[in-house]
Amino acid sequence: MRPGYVVATAGHVDHGKSTLVRALTGMEPDRWAEERRRGLTIDLGFAWTTLPSGRDVAFVDVPGHERFLGNMLAGLGPTPVVCFVVAADEGWQAQSSDHRDTVAALGISHGLVVITRTDRAPERVGDTLAQARGELAETGLRDAPAVAVSAVEGTGLGELRTALDGVLAALPEPSTSGRVRLWVDRCFTIVGAGTVVTGTLAAGTLARGDALAVPGHERPVVIRGLQSQGRTHDSLGPVRRVAVNLRGVSSDEIRRGDALLTPNAWPTTSTVDVRRTTGTEFTEAAEQLTVHVGTAAVPARLRPFAADHARLTLDRRLPIVLGDRLVLRDPGSRRVLGGAQVLDADPPGLRRRGDSRRRADALAAMDPSGDVDVEVARRGAVQEVHLRRLGLLDNLRPDGVHVIDGWWVHADTFEAWQQRLRAAVEALHERDRLAAGLSRGAARDLLALPDDALLDSVVKAAGLEQNGGHIRRAGIGDLGPAERSITELETRLRANPFHAPEAKELAELRLGTRELAAAERAGRVVRLADGIVVLPTAPALAMRELARLAQPFTTSEARQALGTTRRVVIPLLEHLDARGWTRRLDAGHRMVVK
Repeated sequence: MRPGYVVATAGHVDHGKSTLVRALTGMEPDRWAEERRRGLTIDLGFAWTTLPSGRDVAFVDVPGHERFLGNMLAGLGPTPVVCFVVAADEGWQAQSSDHRDTVAALGISHGLVVITRTDRAPERVGDTLAQARGELAETGLRDAPAVAVSAVEGTGLGELRTALDGVLAALPEPSTSGRVRLWVDRCFTIVGAGTVVTGTLAAGTLARGDALAVPGHERPVVIRGLQSQGRTHDSLGPVRRVAVNLRGVSSDEIRRGDALLTPNAWPTTSTVDVRRTTGTEFTEAAEQLTVHVGTAAVPARLRPFAADHARLTLDRRLPIVLGDRLVLRDPGSRRVLGGAQVLDADPPGLRRRGDSRRRADALAAMDPSGDVDVEVARRGAVQEVHLRRLGLLDNLRPDGVHVIDGWWVHADTFEAWQQRLRAAVEALHERDRLAAGLSRGAARDLLALPDDALLDSVVKAAGLEQNGGHIRRAGIGDLGPAERSITELETRLRANPFHAPEAKELAELRLGTRELAAAERAGRVVRLADGIVVLPTAPALAMRELARLAQPFTTSEARQALGTTRRVVIPLLEHLDARGWTRRLDAGHRMVVK
């Protein structure tokens, strides 16, 4: 499929935006009868055409009147290219400035300037263009190509199409495989089809049958059908105006300002930390604002940290990520206050004195394109998928970050975990030499690990070992008060490996269940059964003697060969069976497994 292009108009009311779109496309962008009757665009209009190069381009025609500023913002918000219109006979006007401020706030840097109605004041074209250049000097359109036209007479339209072709040719290639975030600008019902929403698809691909998420909507919605520019498609890529027929949602459950999202690919947030990009300083702005992002307009509370950095708390959660551009408006007026760029869509809580000042310093050092190392360092540990959802899409792992089972852990955090775990294990060992070790649950709580999968890596890196759900020092250690008795037991068993001491002998040595368990964990003895203990070398010594017997052999023959009792030989043989060294044939016979 050929790539598509979407262009929004901008400019003061009655400067000929809709007339220009009509002349370029042959379509009527004003959708409502009242708009056509009054000659005033109230809501967003849509039209499309094919340029001489063969490029398909759709237009989003926005209202210019100050009363419909919200509708204008919904049209410009998701659109990457703007056609800024100024009438030759009237020059720059009040809403021209609002639209300019919106273009600047959104960071739009692709477009062109069109001087319209040249038939009414041909002598003023040069002055009007110079004025427009001056007003747009601080925006991304400062060097945009300019064309003078008369839509009524048709002059300049050819040059406009050529200039627009040049602008579109210079656009960066959109991502067809990226995650979808389609901001909804219309929602309606078609009899026999159901719910239909429209929007500008800026990235990713939509296909019939795809499941999409709608924030606040419990169930996924499914694409039943797709249209673009009046044609039906099985799939559509960016950048295009799309109409999406949905299954799983009614038209009263979705509205302008909602978004269709790739499932599990976007975070939603109601709190963002931002940097001022244009307009009023945050310290001078009202506390209550309206935030425009995509097609959404949401009341928000402003908490300034400094003139250029602040926190916005929105009235509802939105799919906002690092780098998103916001337009800020005072709800008590019809003017754009300025713009902001999201630096953190998952900011930390602020609870201590001085947090605001420290946060202002941190934000001032942040790169709006995203610094993965800084983000991982701040969080200590974060899942890679979450970084991607936040807009930190760098595939390169920065230095000083450990990647463990999908988690990115900062080196300082990983080292701190090791130190704390080692200290806790050592302290436990000093308190109680016979303890099995620190339980995994206690270790997780101690380190406040976000995922149990991280614990194994911390244990290994700390030089510790695990056994039976406990973490302890590696290697054979001193058994404290039981050390002398265990040493005595080892001496006796080395002299007679299969003469496991009786319960009375163990009691005389003050070796109970707890002491023997500690010795076994230390690799000093093997417990064949309750109260029956041999050295770790005893099984191999037993196999040497049993291999000399005629095969198969009886339990009695094994007892005699090893010079021990039934109390010892039966659990010993069962131990050898469990290891797979011997095999039991029937109630009385076994054989050595070759």
